[in-house]
Formats: sequence, C-alpha cells, structure tokens
Amino acid sequence: MYDTAQGSKAAAPNSIAADRLGAAIDAAREAILGRQHPDGYWCYELEADCTIPAEYILMLRYLGEREPELEAKLAVYLRRCQLGDGGWPLYSGGDIDISCSVKSYYALKMVGDDPEAPHMRRAREAILERGGAARANVFTRIALAMFGELPWRGVPFIPIEFVLLPRWFPFHLLKVSYWSRTVMTPLAVLCTLKARAVNQDDVHVRELFTTPPEDEKHYFPVRSALGRALLVLDRIGRAIVEPLIPKPLRRHALKRAEEWIVPRLNGDGGLGAIFPAIVNAYEALLLLGYPPDHPHQRATRKAIRDLLIIRDDEAYCQPCVSPVWDTGLTTLALQEDLRGQPLPAVSDALEWLRGKQVLDAPGDWRETHPDLPGGGWAFQFRNDAYPDLDDTAVVAWSMHQSPDRGRYAESIRRAADWLAGMQSRNGGFAAFDSDNDYQYLNEIPFADHGALLDPPTSDVSGRVLTLLAQLDRPEDSIVRERVMAFLRREQLDNGAWFGRWGTNYIYGTWSVLMALEAAGISPEAPEIRRAVSWLKRCQRDDGSWGETNDTYFEPEWAGEGKRGSAAQTAWALLGLIASGEAASREAARGVDYLLRTQCDGGWIDPGFNAPGFPRVFYLKYHGYSHYFPYWALARYRNAMADS
Repeated sequence: MYDTAQGSKAAAPNSIAADRLGAAIDAAREAILGRQHPDGYWCYELEADCTIPAEYILMLRYLGEREPELEAKLAVYLRRCQLGDGGWPLYSGGDIDISCSVKSYYALKMVGDDPEAPHMRRAREAILERGGAARANVFTRIALAMFGELPWRGVPFIPIEFVLLPRWFPFHLLKVSYWSRTVMTPLAVLCTLKARAVNQDDVHVRELFTTPPEDEKHYFPVRSALGRALLVLDRIGRAIVEPLIPKPLRRHALKRAEEWIVPRLNGDGGLGAIFPAIVNAYEALLLLGYPPDHPHQRATRKAIRDLLIIRDDEAYCQPCVSPVWDTGLTTLALQEDLRGQPLPAVSDALEWLRGKQVLDAPGDWRETHPDLPGGGWAFQFRNDAYPDLDDTAVVAWSMHQSPDRGRYAESIRRAADWLAGMQSRNGGFAAFDSDNDYQYLNEIPFADHGALLDPPTSDVSGRVLTLLAQLDRPEDSIVRERVMAFLRREQLDNGAWFGRWGTNYIYGTWSVLMALEAAGISPEAPEIRRAVSWLKRCQRDDGSWGETNDTYFEPEWAGEGKRGSAAQTAWALLGLIASGEAASREAARGVDYLLRTQCDGGWIDPGFNAPGFPRVFYLKYHGYSHYFPYWALARYRNAMADS
C-alpha cells in the first residue's frame, strides 16, 4: 500500500505481492490524474454504434450542407466498424442490426461510396437477406421517409396534437421517459409537417427494399394482441382523423410544441443533451421558422458539433458526454486509494461538481413532484431539466466521503432529500423519473424499440441505497426499507441482479452488493451468498470476468462472454469484496488478471460495456477500463490490509 503523504509500503496482501499491487495502483493513479481537466473534471469518450455517425452525415445532407473533410473521416470509421459479412452491429462482437446497417449504407452512399464496391455490395446483400429496409426500426424508417425513400404511411402516426392531451389520457409526455419526450416532440413536428430533405445530390437507396417501398404492406410487425389493436388505431388515425384536424388546432399544437421545446434547449448543451433530440430540435425549429443564424439554432449546432471526436484519420459522433458520471466515479476510486488523505485533484473535482448541482431549474420532474426542492446532478455538462438519480447518488456519495465533507453538507442534504422524494411506488428508483412504468405504451407502433419508459432498476436503486445507508438519516428509514425490499424482490433465481445501465448481470450484481454492504447486511445473508456463488461460477479460466451484451437477448448466458474485460472484472471484484470475499481465491485471481493486463497505467477493453437501451442501443464508456480497475485494486489492497 502506497501512502501519498508518507511514502511507506504495507505488507503483502495474501498471495498478491504488495510491491506489484502498489506499483499497479500508483501507475493507475498517475494515469488518471494525468487526464484531469484543468477545471477539475474528467470526461472520457462515450462511443455508440455506427447509427450516430451515420446520422451525422444524413443530417448534413438533409440540411443541404457538405463538410467533405469531416464526412471522409466519418466514412473511414463506418467502414472500419463494418462486419465481415456485410452489415453493422449495435456493439462490437454483436450480430448485424438491420437499422444500423441501413443508415450506415445510406451515409456511405451519400459521401460517394460506389454501391458496387465490395463492401457496399456485401452490406446490401446482408440487409436484403434480413428483409430489406422495410424491416428497419421506426427511427430509420422516419429518416427514410424524410428523404423520400418510403411513403409516410410506413412510419407511425404521431400527430403533433398529442402535446395537447390531458395528463389523465392513456398517452401523455410525462408518461414516457425523458429521452423519449425530448426525441418525440420535435420528431412529431417533423412528421406532422412531412419534412423533406434537401438531398442535393439526389442519392437514393431503393436497392435496399425487397418490395418497392410504395407497394410494401407490412411496415409494422405485430408484437401482441394489444399491439395489433393499436396498429388498427394508428391506421384509423392516419386515414380518418388527420384529414379532419382543423387547421387552427394544428397551428395551436405546433405552437404548443415550440413552447415545450424552446425552454428546454439547454443552451449549447442541446435539448436533452443527447444527439437524436438535439438534431430533431434543430430540424424542427427550422420548419417552425427559426433561421440557422438564430441564437437558439447557433447554440444547438454547437451542441451537435461538440459531440464529435475527430482524429487525424477518422472521426465519430458521441451520443452525449459523461463528465459528471466520469468525475464522480473517478473521485470514488481516488478516495478509496487515498483513504481520507487530502489530494488537490479530488478537492478540485468536488468543487467542480458542487457548481453543477441542479437546484432551482424548472426540470420536468417538478411536474410530478411540484413541492420537492431540487438537488440532483445531470449526467452531462449541462442538462438542467433532467437531473439523473444515478449521478446524484454517486456525486453525493463522493462528497460524503470527503475529509472536508462539512463543506458539502448542504449539497449532500439537498441531494438526499431529492433522491428520497423520487422513490417510486414499488420502492425502487429509476434514472430520471418516478413511477414511469406504463408498460402498455411500449406496444404503440412508435415504440418498436421497447425503450419508451424509465422504470425503477436494481442498479440505480442500489446506488441510491448506498448513499442513503451511508448518511443513515432517521427521516430516510422508511425509504431505505422500501428500496431494500425492492432489491430483494428483484434478485433473480441464479443470485444475480439485472443491469439496466451497465453490461449486464455482473454490473447489476456489483451495484446491489455494494449497497447491501453499506446498509450493514451481513455477508452471510442468503441473498448475498447466492450472489457471491453466482459471481464465482462466472469467473473465467484466466481469472477475469466478461459478459457479452448478447445477454440482453439471451438471459441464460448471464455472466458469460467470449473474452474477459477489465471493467467487468473490476465490478465482480468490488462485489466480492463488498461481500466479505476479499481473501477468496477468486478475488486473488481477479486481481492477478488486472495486474497482468495493465498497460501504461490503464487497461484496454475493446468491447461495449453498457446499454443505452437494452436490445436497441449500446455504449462504450472509455473511462470504465480506467477508473473501475483502479478502484477495485485499491479496494482489494485496503480490505486485505484491514483484515
């Protein structure tokens, strides 16, 4: 163990040599400190599938713009990520996804790739083998409709008049997740006004349809009896209701949508601070009369541009940025290493975070909790309308662990009060809302992605419980009891917990085991023993843990994957240590794996490590392979020293 102040070394923990472990921790610390921004935060890259960079190219061509140098670099990225059998996956190692493949193919054709080039021919054949572009998801079909590639009847009927519906109606914006409402509202403007792309080069992709798009009869799959009924209503709405909508009512609805969008534009953070919503807002406001040089539009274009990662030879576009999340988790790792010793880097990070707390902004959550004072943190640099419960718990947790916690007492109190007030009726906590679990809405034609809602999850609930248990405030006792009961109900028969915001069961299980430790649950409790047994069974022969995103499709593969992962090994280690298993053979083997695979103070994980939306959209947090292994090694060293 390395003491920053004294420079002393502790005795060797178990079978892992202390000097080897200490050197790895020192190297990880130095690498992380070297990446801190002068303002105090950390912000690692956040990579998604090829849908986002493809959409960037399509956005430019929709607007009638060209950026040849940037487009060429985006095209290099798209070609590099193409699978050998022709299509594009949602995550590295995944199967072909037809929607991502259609957009990637169209984007490459837009920038001039010859449709008869080998890579384009392979892509086209892969798409056609899977039913063609008509089988793509709703968002892809809407984009194709805007370019005139398929008729508007091939997309769901989403009239802008939905913004006028009362809250008691079966559908209301507050009944869907934050990401859904920020994407849907401007998208409904585009669909209602039948937006048409400039497409100055007149590039089309009719070759991606197995049936001419105007003759296609089966754009909407039937997923259930309720889904079938809603499809009938969709057709009735388009054929009968829309022609009868009075023009004054439509103008009123468009104005109401504008009045919803504009206050949430979030400066140069953009609407919802996520790429699809920001782009939709920019294009919708153009149709509503906002010129490109309007201050709102200039700020929105900056928000889009700021998401680009541009290198010498290629470029891609991030779906959003993660500075608050990265900073909070990095701070927790440093605090574990330092064990209460002050470090200017941590103080700078906490001060930066304190200035980002959302206290009095008119966030959407106030619509359902009008009397609950603010106190959360957003995920991004700025997203005041949508603070995130997960980020809030992590940041307040790191502040509570500070040796200067008195300085942050008010921030911690406001955060804990806000979190406690956001508990759902079932005792759990969701990412952005409470009781956002109207499952029937996932059956509407627009929701073919199945990710319209924000229900409570085990991982977020575990993080909130971790904070509230550490604070141990009497006024939170019932809240803690209810979330504990929720987590016990959510445990699966195999002993694991589902991971909504990280891949997958290893992430969920770590999140809950840390919470149970904070809550003082005995390591001998049955739920902990079941989870520990499951984690041990999942360990790979090389000492690592690694789980594929395929488990979101095939739950029986929980905990399994083709290769080990530094981040997932760290999650498993943190879970085992929290369960009193630091001295176990499995923990030592996991630590040895991290020591063997460290490179220049960090770790290299090629895989995607989190879902944005399970089964639909996946992410690679580049920071996860840095601060999580560092945190796990420091926690292991400390646990062994304490024992």
